[in-house]
Amino acid sequence: MGNFFQKLTDRVSLVATDSLWLEDAAIQQLKTTAQLPGMQQVVGLPDLHPGRGYPVGAAFFTSERLYPALVGNDIGCGMSLWQTDLLASKIKLDKLDRQIACLDDAIDADEWKLLFSVDATLADRLQILTAQLDAAKLDFFHLKSLGTIGGGNHFAELQFLDKIHDESLLAKTPIHPKQLLLLVHSGSRGLGQLILRAHVDAFGHDGLATESQEATAYLRQHAAALEFARLNRNIIALRILQRVRSGGAPILDIHHNTVTSANFSGKQGW
Repeated sequence: MGNFFQKLTDRVSLVATDSLWLEDAAIQQLKTTAQLPGMQQVVGLPDLHPGRGYPVGAAFFTSERLYPALVGNDIGCGMSLWQTDLLASKIKLDKLDRQIACLDDAIDADEWKLLFSVDATLADRLQILTAQLDAAKLDFFHLKSLGTIGGGNHFAELQFLDKIHDESLLAKTPIHPKQLLLLVHSGSRGLGQLILRAHVDAFGHDGLATESQEATAYLRQHAAALEFARLNRNIIALRILQRVRSGGAPILDIHHNTVTSANFSGKQGW
């Protein structure tokens, strides 16, 4: 298949084919980010494109400092994949569209009662999130946004397998090839924006020394936003499954806007 790992400098690499067109501005942002204090490695991914000062679609490894601005304003944004009970051969798209309708409205008391009845863990998870928000000194107001997708490139959609490349590999997963999958892409809604805004107002785009009180405070808020985003995707999926009258089970949930402690080539960092 070839080697798609291109090393541009000692600190900057790309994961891309030779034929993939990437904007010069994005590559320049990648190189500029590599000069930040403590930055060890920067890798541009195939969806690399320019952001507001920093590239989007990239991974970074830093030591001694962490950079909230690189995580961005949607902390915890990610994907959640669910297996549904809906047979692909039996669905009617216009009916599904009417059933799902609008998910922009906040959840009312009756819908919360229904959701609690179908997921016995939901009430406890909501209580844990509330405690995390309180410990991180974050406003409970954001709980009103739980279960809503948000704008930008966020979405929730029902999908089916179009082609199977490896039957034996598929058999090791919980995926049923004749049934629809539900994919939810969303994050921490306005909570992540609030956290980043507070950081930028206080520190600009400077990073935080990892042992500092400021870094500890940010990571506490970051953890709350991750839990918010994960629970948000869970509730979105439950709302949709209830509306289409289907059972469902989560297969995976992955954040792609996050900062995580890591060890890279024997060096501890973020």
